[in-house]
Amino acid sequence: MTESVEMLPKSGNMVHPHEMIEHLQENKCGVNRLFSRFKKCCALASWMRENINKKECCFFDKGVRDDICKCGYAKTDHVDEAIKPENFTGETWDKHRHIQEVPTDAFGDISFGGLGQKTSKYARVSTDTSPEVLYHLLTNQWKLSPPNLLISVTGGAKNFYLKARLKNMFHRGLIKVAQTTGAWIITGGTHTGVMKHVGQAVRDYALSTSSTQGQIVAIGVATWGIVHNRDTLVSPEGWFPAHYSMDIKGQGRLSCLDNNHTHFLLVDDGTQGHYGVEIELRSRLEKCISRKPLGAKESGVTIPVVCVILDGGPGTLNTIYNAMLNGTPCVVLEGSGRIADVIAQVAGLPVSHVPITLIHQLMKKFFGQEYENFTNLNILKWTKMIQDIIRMPHLLTVFRISEDSHCDVDVAILQALLKASRTSESLGVEYWKRQLELAIAWNRVDIAETEIFSEESHWKSTDLHLAMFSSLVGNKPQFVSLLLENGVSLRDFLQDEQTLCDLYKQLPSCFFLHKLAKRIHSSRHSMMQTLSHRTQAHSGQDQMMRHVSDEVRHLLGGFTQPLYTVSSSTYQFNMSMDTSVSLSKNLNGSRAPLQNNHAEAHRDPGRDLFLWAVVQNNGELAEIAWEQCRDCITAALAASKILKKMAEEGSDADKAEAMKELAIHYEKHAIGVFTECHRSDEDRARKLLVRSSPFWGKTTCLRLALEADDKSFVAQSGVQALMTQIWCGELTVDNPTWRVMICIVFFPLIYTGFLGFRRDEAIQRETQKTEEIKTVETVTGSNLQTNYHDFASTRRQRLKPLSSWSRLACLYNSPQVKFYLNIVSYFAFLMLFAVVLMIDFQETPSPGELLLYIWLFSLVCEEVRQLFHDPDGFGFHKKAKMYINDLWNILDVLSIALFIIGLGFRLTSALFYPGKILLCIDFVVFCLRLMAIFTISRTLGPKIIIVKKMMMDMFFFMFLLSIWVVAYGVAKQGILIQNDNRLDWIIRGAVYEPYLIIFGNVPTNIDKTAFDINSCSMNGTDPLKPKCPVLDENQTPAFPEWLTIIMLCVYLLFANILLLNLLIAIFNFTFQEVQDNTDRIWKFQRYELIKEYHSRPAAPAPFIFFSHLYLFVKKMLLCKPSIITKDFKIELPQIEEEELLSWEALMKDRYLLSTQQEQSQSMERRILDTAQKVSTITDRLEREEETISAAMVKRLARLEEQVVQSTKALQWIMDRLKSKDLTAKEAPSLRSTKTDETPETLRDTSEKEDSFHVNARQLYYPNSKLTRFPVPEEKVPWEVKFSSYMPTYYACEDSGDHLDGSESHSLDNYRNPGGRTGIRGRGSLSHFGPNQYLDIVLTRWRDSERSILEYLAMWDESQGILALPGGPVESADHLPVTLKKTMGNMLYEKLNAKVSEGTKLFEGYVDDCRNTDNAWVETTVLTIHLDQTSPVMIDINQTVVSSHGSLQWREVSSKTRLSSNQKDSLRQVAELHNRKF
Repeated sequence: MTESVEMLPKSGNMVHPHEMIEHLQENKCGVNRLFSRFKKCCALASWMRENINKKECCFFDKGVRDDICKCGYAKTDHVDEAIKPENFTGETWDKHRHIQEVPTDAFGDISFGGLGQKTSKYARVSTDTSPEVLYHLLTNQWKLSPPNLLISVTGGAKNFYLKARLKNMFHRGLIKVAQTTGAWIITGGTHTGVMKHVGQAVRDYALSTSSTQGQIVAIGVATWGIVHNRDTLVSPEGWFPAHYSMDIKGQGRLSCLDNNHTHFLLVDDGTQGHYGVEIELRSRLEKCISRKPLGAKESGVTIPVVCVILDGGPGTLNTIYNAMLNGTPCVVLEGSGRIADVIAQVAGLPVSHVPITLIHQLMKKFFGQEYENFTNLNILKWTKMIQDIIRMPHLLTVFRISEDSHCDVDVAILQALLKASRTSESLGVEYWKRQLELAIAWNRVDIAETEIFSEESHWKSTDLHLAMFSSLVGNKPQFVSLLLENGVSLRDFLQDEQTLCDLYKQLPSCFFLHKLAKRIHSSRHSMMQTLSHRTQAHSGQDQMMRHVSDEVRHLLGGFTQPLYTVSSSTYQFNMSMDTSVSLSKNLNGSRAPLQNNHAEAHRDPGRDLFLWAVVQNNGELAEIAWEQCRDCITAALAASKILKKMAEEGSDADKAEAMKELAIHYEKHAIGVFTECHRSDEDRARKLLVRSSPFWGKTTCLRLALEADDKSFVAQSGVQALMTQIWCGELTVDNPTWRVMICIVFFPLIYTGFLGFRRDEAIQRETQKTEEIKTVETVTGSNLQTNYHDFASTRRQRLKPLSSWSRLACLYNSPQVKFYLNIVSYFAFLMLFAVVLMIDFQETPSPGELLLYIWLFSLVCEEVRQLFHDPDGFGFHKKAKMYINDLWNILDVLSIALFIIGLGFRLTSALFYPGKILLCIDFVVFCLRLMAIFTISRTLGPKIIIVKKMMMDMFFFMFLLSIWVVAYGVAKQGILIQNDNRLDWIIRGAVYEPYLIIFGNVPTNIDKTAFDINSCSMNGTDPLKPKCPVLDENQTPAFPEWLTIIMLCVYLLFANILLLNLLIAIFNFTFQEVQDNTDRIWKFQRYELIKEYHSRPAAPAPFIFFSHLYLFVKKMLLCKPSIITKDFKIELPQIEEEELLSWEALMKDRYLLSTQQEQSQSMERRILDTAQKVSTITDRLEREEETISAAMVKRLARLEEQVVQSTKALQWIMDRLKSKDLTAKEAPSLRSTKTDETPETLRDTSEKEDSFHVNARQLYYPNSKLTRFPVPEEKVPWEVKFSSYMPTYYACEDSGDHLDGSESHSLDNYRNPGGRTGIRGRGSLSHFGPNQYLDIVLTRWRDSERSILEYLAMWDESQGILALPGGPVESADHLPVTLKKTMGNMLYEKLNAKVSEGTKLFEGYVDDCRNTDNAWVETTVLTIHLDQTSPVMIDINQTVVSSHGSLQWREVSSKTRLSSNQKDSLRQVAELHNRKF
C-alpha cells in the first residue's frame, strides 16, 4: 500500500478528509455539519479499502519504448519492486501473472467545475470485482434507490452526427422514460459519441428543472486506462471532491469523462490505452441488476433491462448479438448511422432475403470508407449475426422516425420491454400480471392501455387486486382509473377488511396519520391497565379500524355513529405497538373480520376508498373513488366537513389552504348532483336531504352541510324549498301570510277551505292520478287499474283526510304560526315592560309587574329547554357551544341576566333606583333582541347580516377615531385649563366635548371673543361650572388663540371630513362586498330559526309555561321518550333506500357527463386542443417532408440509372446497324443492377421455403469456448459452393479443446443432412454420424372424468428446465439407460417392456445445438398412455412422490415450458386424444 502511494501525483488544491479537521477548528459554526460529513467520508473510505480493488503492474518489461512497459504505463508509474535490473532475464511479461490486485486508490466525489459546479461520484474498480459488490456500492454507499428499469445505451464511441429531429426525440424520450420509470442509464461514461449525447440529455433535463427528487441517474462505466487526466482522481483516502479538468483538445488517443454523468465506475485491468476493458464487467453488472427483484415486494418480477443502440460499429454488433442471446431486448434508432441503420434496413425481412450481398451493399452504404477495411470473413460473420438478430423479432425494436406508431423514443423503449416476453410460451395471466407490475412501477398508463389491456388479455377482478393495491399505495390515480375501467370490482377488492386496514397502514405522511398515531399513543396507556385483567384480545386489524373510526368520527362530528364497528366479545391490544408515525410498525395483527353484521350490510367499498383518499388530502384518488360511491351527495358533504375540520386543526398554512380548496370542490360536486336531482324529481331530492345515511354514521345530507358550513349548498333552491316546507308544517307553502294570520284569530275558517293543507293536496293528486288511469282504461281498453290497485290502496290508507282536531293541531303546530304568535307575545311583553318602567314602577310590585316577572320566567324556561333540547345527538358540550355562538342567544342570556340583577336591586330598598336603571337598560337589550324577527324576512333578513358586518367595521373605526379625539381633547384641555383635579370635568373636556365637535357642536371656550367669566369657576370649586382658563392681568384668557383655532380646524379636517368619509367608504365597501353573499348567508342562517320554532311548543309566552311543565312531567317523572320528528331525519325502508340511491347514481352520471361537456367546450380546452392539433400537424408535415425527400433521392437515382441503360442500348443499336451483323453478339443486359425488392417492399413478408437448421449454427458452441465458423442462411446447403468455408475441428475427448484434425474415420463419410454447421468433428456427441435419442411422452388422465390430460416431465439439472424423459439410445426399441437413475431399476424395466406398445410421433433429424458437420442428433418420440388402474401407474405415482420434484405430472397445454421440438410432440399427443392444445 505504501509503495502504491509513491506513484500518486502531488496536488495541493484538493481537500483530503483529514484536512477537514482544520476546518472544524477554524469554523465553529459548521462543526456539526462538517463532522457528520467527515464521518461519512471516513466510513466510505474504510469500506472502499476493504471491498474495492484496483489492478497494477508488478513487473516492468520494456515495450515499444524503453520507458514504457508492456502494460502501457510509464516506468515512473511503477513501484520500485516492479522495476528489475537491466540484465534481468528471468521471465517475460505476462498479463495474467504480472498484474495484481491492490486496494483502490481513486474514489469519492468528482467536481467538473464550470457552470453549475457539477459533482458526481466515482470509483476505480478492478475487472474482477464482483457485480454484487458494485451494486452494494451504488445502492448502499452512494445511496441510489434501486431502479425500476435499467437502460444500457451503446453505440458509436466516436463523435457522429444526429439529425436535429432524431437528436431531440432521443434526448426527450430517454429522459422521459428515465424520469417516469425511475430508471438507471448505463453508458461508457466518456465525453464522446453516444455517451456525449446521453450526457447532453441529462444536462438539458437538469437545466429545465430545479427539483432534486427527479434526478436522472446516469452511470458511466469506462476504462480507467483510457481516461485523460486520471491522475487528478487518485488519492488513497479519497477525494471529496476531486477537481477534474476536461481537456478535450489535449486528450489525444485518450478520452475525457463526461461531466453530465452522475456516477462513474472506472474499470481497471492494469493496462493503459486499451479500449473495451470495461465491457465484460459492465455486462456482468447489468446481468446482476437484472436478477434483482423489482420493488420492495417479492413478486417474482425482476428489474428489466433494455439496450438502446445509436450508430456503432462491429463492436456494437457483438454487444447487440450477445444481449439478445441473453434475452435482453434491444431498441435500434434508425437514422443514427452505421450498424444501427444496417440492422434497421433488414429488420422485419425474412432471413432468406438477407443474403451476404445485401449486407455488403448496406455496409458499403452506411460505413463509407470504413468498408474498405472489412474482410470477407468479417462480412460473413456479421451477416450470420444479423440473420440471428432478425430471427428474434420479439427482442428487436426499430424506432423509425417516419412511422406514426412510434412517435416517441420512450414509448419504443417500454414497448420493446413488454414485447420481449410476449412469446407463445409465456402468454397467460401470470405474464400479463408481470407486464402490469412493470407498467405500474414505471408509472406509464399509456403503455398499459395500448400494450396490456388489449383484446389478447382476459382479466378477472381478483387478478388485478395486487395491481390495484400498488396503484393506490403508490399514488397513481391514472392506473386506479384504468384498473376500474378494466374490471376491478371495489366490492371484491375490499371484501376482506384486512385490505382496507393495510391501506391505512400504508398511508403517506399526512395530518390524519399524525392524529391517528397520537390517538394510538394516548390510548395505549389506558389500554394497558385493562389488558392486565384480560386474557383475550382484539386483533390488530380491529384495533386499527377502531382508531380510524374514532378519528373519522371526531372529524365528522359527535352526532354521527362510528363508521367501523368492532366486536366487543374479544379484546386485545398489541403490547409491542410502537407509536411512531409509520403505522405499519404500530399495528401487527392477524386477519379478523369486523363482527358487526349490521355494519357489514351497510358497507360501501366506494365510501371506504373515498374516505381513505380524503383523509390524506389526495384530490385525484378521491375524485376517482367519489365516482364509485353510492351515496355520492352525502359523501361529498362529509368530505367537505372532514377537510375543513383538518384545515382548522392543522398547523401547516399551505396544506390547510389546499384542504379548503378541496372542500370547496366537493361542495360544488354536491351542489351539481343535487341540482340534477331536484331538476328531475323534487320529492325524491327532498328525501335525499333528510334521509338517514347508513354509510355515513346515520346522519343526513342537510346536517352535514350545516356542520361543514357549506352555505352555497344550503342556499340551493331545493334545500330552501325543503326548509320552507318544514317552516309551513302541514300547511301548504302557497298560503298567503294574511290568510294564516286571520286563521290564527278565527280558527274555524280552517274547516271552510280558507287554508290549504298538504294532506289535502296529496289526496287530490292521488285522486287525479286515479282518474287519469280510469280514462286511459276507457280509451284503450287495457287493465291498468288492477296493476295500480294495490299500490293506490296502500297510498290511500296513508293519506286519510285530516280530522277537525288534526287540522287545528296542524295549524297551531306549524312553525310559521308559532313564529307569528311569539311575535305578538313578544310585543305584548315589551309593552308591559315599558308600562311598568314608565308608569307602574313602585316600591311594592304591582299586579302588572308580577305578570311581567311570570312572563320572564316562562322565557327563562324556554331558553333552558332550547339549551337541553338535542334531537341530533350532539351532546351537551357541543350543544352549549352552538348555543353560545348564536348572537341572539347571547342577547337572550344578557337580557335575562340584567333583568335578574335589576330585579335583585329593585327588591332592595337601598338599591331601588339603580335597579330601575338596570331594568331600563335591560329594556334596550330586549328591544334589540326584537331584530331577530326580521331574520325570517327575505327582504330584511339579509340587511341584518349587513348591519352585523358594519358593526365590526364600526368597532375598528372607533378605535381609529378615538386616537384623534383623545389627542385633540387632551391637548385642548391642557392649553386651556390649569391643573383641574375634577375627574368628571376632565373627561368632559378631554373626550366628550371633542366627540360632540364631530357632530357640529363647536366649542366657545377656544375663542376669546365669546369668553364669559361668569360661566366658569376661577378655582374649580363650583361643581356645576367648568374651571376658567388661565387669565392675564386684564382678566382675559391668556392662551394663544391662533393655536387653538388652528388645532380645531385641523381636527375638524381630519375627524369630520377625512375619517367620517372613510367610514362611509368602509360601509359602502362592506355593503358591496357582503351584498352578493348576504342572500346565501341569510338562507344558511334561516335554518336555525326554522329549527328553533319547529321544536318550540305551540303556546306563546307566558302560556308556554304549561307546555314546559307538561314536558318536565313526561320526561322526568313518567320517563317517556320524546316524539321523534321526521321532518329533519327519516329512516327509509331498505327497498326504497336502494331505489333512491340508484336514482341518485343516475343523476350523478348525468352531472359528470354535463361537467365533461362543459370542460370540453370551454375556451381553455379549445385552445389546448387547437395547440395539440397544430403540433401534431407540424410533426406530420416534418415527417412527410423527410420521407418525401428520401423518396425523391431514390427516384432520381433510379432515373439516372435508367438513363445510363438507355444510353448503352442506343450505343448497341448504333454499333449493330453499322456492322449490319445483328446476331454476332448478344444484346447487353438492360436490367438494373439494383433490385426492385427493397427492404421496405420485402419487410413483413413470410418465407415460403423451409428454413434451415438454426440451433446447429449458433456461433458459440455449448459447454466450450469455441466459436463456429459463421454460416449464413444461403450457405447452409452442401450443394451451395462455399469456398471460404474453413470450420474448426472439435471433439470433447481431446484435452484442452486443441484442434488436431486427425481422425481414423473419414469425415467425408458423415455429412450433416441439415447442412453446414460451422464446426467439424464429433463435438460433444458420442460418435460420428447420427446419434440416436429417444423421448418418451407418458400420459394419463387426471381424474375419472377424463377432463385433463397430463404428461410426465423430468427436471433437467444440467439446464435447469423441465423436459420429457429421454436420452441417448442404441436402438429405439429400448429406453435410455440414463433414466434408471431417476426412475429406478424396477420402474425402468416395467416401462421398457411397454416401449413396443407406444405410438411413434416423430422420427428424424433434430436441430440441436450440439450438432456438427459430421455428427448430429436424430430423435424418436414415442407416446405411451397409461391407465389409472394399471400397476405401472401405481409405481410411477410412488416414484413421483419420492423424487422430490425430479419427476412431475404436468397438464398437456400450450403454456407448458418445454423446448419447441418437445412442445410439438405434446401438440401431436393432444390431437391423438382429441384435446385442445
